[in-house]
Amino acid sequence: MDYHRDRDRDRGGYDGEHGGYERRGRPNRRNATDIGTTYVRWMQNRRAAGKASRGSETERPSASYVADILPPAAHRDRPADTIPAKHLHSSLNKVRQPVNVVKWTPEGRRLLTGSTSGEFTLWNGTGFNFETIMQAHDVAIRSIRYSHSNEWLLSADQDGVVKYWQTNFNNVQSIRAHDDAPVRDVAFAPTDTKFVTAADDTTMKVWDFASGTHESTLSGHQWDVKCADWHPTKGLIASGSKDHTVRLWDPRTSRCLTTLHGHKNTLTMVRFEPSNGVLLASCAREQNGRVFDIRMMRDVFMLKGHEKEISCLTWHPIHSSLLTTAGNDGSMFHYLLDEQNPPPGIAATLSPYDSPNPSDASAQMLYPAHRVTHAHDYAIWSMDWHPLGHILASGSNDRATRFWTRPRPGDDSYTNDRWHIGQEAAEARGTWKKAEAHRQQQEEEMEDEDEGLVDQKMPARIPGLPGLAGLPGLVKLAPASHPIGINPERAQLLDVSGFANGMPPAPPGLPDLETLKKVFGGSLPPPPLVNGALPQMPNFANGVPPMPPGFAPPPGFPLPGIAALSPTPTNGGGIRKRAPLPSQEESLQAEMRQGKFRTAR
Repeated sequence: MDYHRDRDRDRGGYDGEHGGYERRGRPNRRNATDIGTTYVRWMQNRRAAGKASRGSETERPSASYVADILPPAAHRDRPADTIPAKHLHSSLNKVRQPVNVVKWTPEGRRLLTGSTSGEFTLWNGTGFNFETIMQAHDVAIRSIRYSHSNEWLLSADQDGVVKYWQTNFNNVQSIRAHDDAPVRDVAFAPTDTKFVTAADDTTMKVWDFASGTHESTLSGHQWDVKCADWHPTKGLIASGSKDHTVRLWDPRTSRCLTTLHGHKNTLTMVRFEPSNGVLLASCAREQNGRVFDIRMMRDVFMLKGHEKEISCLTWHPIHSSLLTTAGNDGSMFHYLLDEQNPPPGIAATLSPYDSPNPSDASAQMLYPAHRVTHAHDYAIWSMDWHPLGHILASGSNDRATRFWTRPRPGDDSYTNDRWHIGQEAAEARGTWKKAEAHRQQQEEEMEDEDEGLVDQKMPARIPGLPGLAGLPGLVKLAPASHPIGINPERAQLLDVSGFANGMPPAPPGLPDLETLKKVFGGSLPPPPLVNGALPQMPNFANGVPPMPPGFAPPPGFPLPGIAALSPTPTNGGGIRKRAPLPSQEESLQAEMRQGKFRTAR
């Protein structure tokens, strides 16, 4: 948000002689965010309740007031100051796949994305550069949810499989939640002891988290259940279906409490407001979204303005009146529930809260407070706010993950960028250049390769010696094009370019084959006979001689009856395949037994 800084200085070193920073390496103009400075300013100026303020300068629309920016938590009564109108960065995988889910990690340091190829990708939450990638599922990932305790992660896929993950992305358990039906959504209970899954088999299932066992089934929808959410503090589940209805359920009795009508097409997402839990927002494959009040069991706001179907929505984690929706045309609209913002020529309407008869009043029409009409090229499938509420992340069918934040004071250049007026109009006005944007994207991809985690590759194995790959002292013959000592397979290479017939000469002092023939009269003697016949060669099982009595084989050596190990597959050239660091679960458990840690982090 807030303080966008150039990262050139971070890549350089301090030059004490000249009193400044010296730039090293390739220049980097990638935007970054520093939320810490805003919190420092807030802590410096805040006063206890009941005491007069210091009368500090408030933020004004001028670049000199960038030091007075405060975090969203400092102005809960001004959600308009947090609207993410500024594009920060676009992150792309080397092997690009549609991004189905985006989810910030609980501490906000990284963004986790799930793709149609079943991969988890981690992006840095400050510089937005690539960090690591891993194959989490075999098919498309449909939903990702963190527990309220921030210690567990659930992911669901197209095959109906739900996986448990620790915060270090160690896969603990995998369950088949629904047979032959994709799991479209998953949500934790407020206590994290249970979770619910919604699938295309017209049902939802409530599961016990600790044991992974199925407890009850919520049946009542007439078609596929596309979305679900659990109330942040109550035993209440909301679901949206292809039958055009929103239903509220009691998970203890598996009974449908009420059915909310209003949509005329397939529901795409339902979400409770996280701060108070009074409002329930829903969107469907139509141009209008709706906000329901669960105390009145009716819709109180209708979200208008989209020209295409609405694909997803998200609530702000701090401002309960800030709601963002995204459409199948790649547009992103931000609504303020306490501001109607009607366009010219359209009269304002009365809210049901202000009506003398709220039960009979129609829903109030709300229009976007800000529009980003070209946020993505194709449908936006998922959006998620940073836990501190200063960055909004979006994932789309155009294979891009984008980051958005509020503009700096006095910065109005975003109104004419390609995200607001389109690529062609921005090129005509000179606010966006295709060649420069392409070059910058290539530079950032190169930087991602430099700063990403090192590949977690297994040691390569030498053909003919299964299980003994990379042991010191093993020598592997190599072609003349390979010099000594730079083989990535960790076995020393021997240069044979000067050897006759590609074979090394015999050690000094040993007679060669021709000399031996002359000693025996021109030909080598035949082997000795045993009982008038040639000796038989021993017939070992699988070609491996048995071990001497009392001798243990070395680790990794194939025992008789066990097939030789195949070479470890490696990734194709140019394909980014990385995984997180190896699990340290055993060492962590040892520390926990000593009382140093209570829970795994």
